Amino acid sequence: MLKEKNTKQTYNIVLCGLFAALIAVCSQISLNVTVPFTMQTFAVFCALGTLGGAWGTAAVLVYLVIGATGVPVYAEFTGGIGILFGLTGGYFLGFVFSGLIYWGITKFFGKRLITEIIAMISGIAVCYLFGTLWFMAVSSYQGEPIGFAPALMMCVVPFIIPDAAKIVLALAVSRRLEKYVRRTSRTA
Repeated sequence: MLKEKNTKQTYNIVLCGLFAALIAVCSQISLNVTVPFTMQTFAVFCALGTLGGAWGTAAVLVYLVIGATGVPVYAEFTGGIGILFGLTGGYFLGFVFSGLIYWGITKFFGKRLITEIIAMISGIAVCYLFGTLWFMAVSSYQGEPIGFAPALMMCVVPFIIPDAAKIVLALAVSRRLEKYVRRTSRTA
């Protein structure tokens, strides 16, 4: 019994690391237009959908800690604690809140498709809110205050449609992957 529990725990830790690596890789896949779009959001929600709220959030935290230590895993091969405290740092930390919201909603209401959709939309909305408020605070601290509406126009509105598409893709991929992850965890 103890060996089975340790094997499952090890399996979950390995998956957590793999999804942290997936987030790092997807952070480098970008479309550089006026505002750069990365696949990071897809990877975060794919981790949550595949691993569940607890382990998916752990994968996000592992990714953030690795980047905070200076390993260049953030977008455009950047890293360091300064990124987390910079203008866009609130969006990185907002992913943790997205994970916690996803975890809470799916734990309380179950992991049906509609529940996952609501959980992911709620998660990205909280990420947007936290990240935008952080952006405003850092801008103000740097002597360039910006209002809420202009911050939303700059930091949220351009990302709504691409992030919706990434969430749809993450749902499709994670629902397929989850079957294999669960099957393998029973035999591991």
